[in-house]
Amino acid sequence: MTKEKLKDKNSESLNESIGKNRMLILHNDEVNTFDFVIDSLVDVCEHDEIQAEQCAIITHHKGKCDVKKGVIDVLKPMKDKLSSIGLSVTIED
Repeated sequence: MTKEKLKDKNSESLNESIGKNRMLILHNDEVNTFDFVIDSLVDVCEHDEIQAEQCAIITHHKGKCDVKKGVIDVLKPMKDKLSSIGLSVTIED
């Protein structure tokens, strides 16, 4: 392979890693109320009321729910804010 082709492959790999879509996952807990979770998703993730309510119900019944999809630079501040107010959230590939 030529140097140019190797450089292009390495650049593509780095860009895919940085720009890769991930999921913000909300985990169920026995502490927070439905209303608090719904309001938090509306405020932090910019969900509408119906979407936030559906995510809260799915989380309650299934133990977790993917509440937002995006790149790490967008999801990390949301995760930090939700964690700081007491919700259990992770970012997964």
